[in-house]
Amino acid sequence: ADTIKILNDDDALDLFKKTLSSASMSFVQVQSTLSLQRKEVMAVLAQVRERVQVSQGRHRIDIVMLALSGKKIGFEKIITMIDELVETLKKEQVDDESKQEYCGVQFDQTDDKKKALERQLSDLQTVLEETKEGIATATEEIAALLKGIAELDKAVAEATEQRKAENAEYKDLMASNGAAKELILFAKNRMNKFYNPKLYKEAPKQELSKEDRIFVNNGGTPPPTEAPGGIAGTGVSVSFVQIDSQVAPPPPPATAEAYKAAGEESGGVIAMMDLLVNDITKEMTTAEAEEKVAQGNYEAMMADSAEKRAMDSKSLTDREGAKADMQAELEQGEGDKTSASKELMVLEQYMAALHAECDW
Repeated sequence: ADTIKILNDDDALDLFKKTLSSASMSFVQVQSTLSLQRKEVMAVLAQVRERVQVSQGRHRIDIVMLALSGKKIGFEKIITMIDELVETLKKEQVDDESKQEYCGVQFDQTDDKKKALERQLSDLQTVLEETKEGIATATEEIAALLKGIAELDKAVAEATEQRKAENAEYKDLMASNGAAKELILFAKNRMNKFYNPKLYKEAPKQELSKEDRIFVNNGGTPPPTEAPGGIAGTGVSVSFVQIDSQVAPPPPPATAEAYKAAGEESGGVIAMMDLLVNDITKEMTTAEAEEKVAQGNYEAMMADSAEKRAMDSKSLTDREGAKADMQAELEQGEGDKTSASKELMVLEQYMAALHAECDW
């Protein structure tokens, strides 16, 4: 715009006409010499040349200045060249203004888009870092849950083995004490047969089967009674009881005095048997109560453990699902970041090209 203003200035046009006048033109003659006027025109063109870039057609001014300094081209042609130069500069000025407007719009749009991409990349980076932290936390929580479940299973297995051992010990104790108690009572009953007949209890008669009863009722002979087995033929047996001595009744005495003396002795023995039976009964009662408490504690522990394991298993499933989701989000986020980075790189290349095109 400044270049065209200089060339279209009234004084410049008057100077061109005076300096480059010809016979075919009617111009007022000036008193300055033609050489001086040419220098003045050259000075104006030099000022214009300084304001014009090479990309804006500075070579056209160089051609006019060369023609003016060479003095071989007619003045009419030089004036025509100057007129064409002015028209070309006017046209290029219009193009430059349009281009300047275009460049301004492009710079604004690309700058806005660049800022948006930079914000997007910053947000994506924040999300990716948070997602990575979430995955690390979930991994630690999963490991802790797996460890806790394994430890719980181990504790349950150990408690189960301990409960089995305690129960087996309880059953052995009850079997042994029960057999010992029966054996003592059997011996006591045998002593009562001789020393306290009123307290003696007959052994239950053998119960005949239906077939045997029919056979006997029809005049048959009852089947023989099997001899009692067990410890010392008492019918009492237990595989876990060790008996140091067998209590056998003494032979029947010959006189009443002997029965009386033996009865007095037997009273002490029977009393001792009763004490032993009482002690065994107390021990069995205590063992039964302790077994009941231990079994109750074990069942409560199993119920709590089952509930805890179910909760931990659900938490494990939830955390594994959350971790899988975060890993998918991380993969998606990294893909979005790569795409946004490539888009920003392309945009920066376009902006560099735009600066090369628009900066003059």
